[in-house]
Amino acid sequence: MDAGRADARAPRHTVAEAAARAGVAPHVVRYYARIGLLRPGRNPANGYRLFSDRDVARLRFVRKAQALGFSLAEIRQILADADRGRSPCPRVRAILSRRVDENRRRLEELQALQRRMERALAEWERMPDALPTGDSVCHLIESADADPDPAG
Repeated sequence: MDAGRADARAPRHTVAEAAARAGVAPHVVRYYARIGLLRPGRNPANGYRLFSDRDVARLRFVRKAQALGFSLAEIRQILADADRGRSPCPRVRAILSRRVDENRRRLEELQALQRRMERALAEWERMPDALPTGDSVCHLIESADADPDPAG
């Protein structure tokens, strides 16, 4: 290694410095270190955590993965693959493919819910307010067709 270049693994950034370099709040850095996504060194003089450039890069990676919808548990698996020298790409593709399918299904469910809500609201505009009775709490909800969306 070039003597003029610092080792990327050498711990030298405080929590605040690592957070600023990665564009996150200091509590995020502390949390990721606590759950093991980062492995900071310690300052021998005071015991404070010190983070390397590699830790800062890992912080940025975690934030990008989260922005794509990966959970911290999934990110931990991806990082473990990389730490073992294995390509995490097959896992990343599989997770994201599954997530896309799940999101599509949830979107369809939300669209069906939206249509039911809009139909109910349109019906309720024509109905008077009513007081609860012993057999009824709110006649608006009780009159609604809550069956799954026939158009969905």
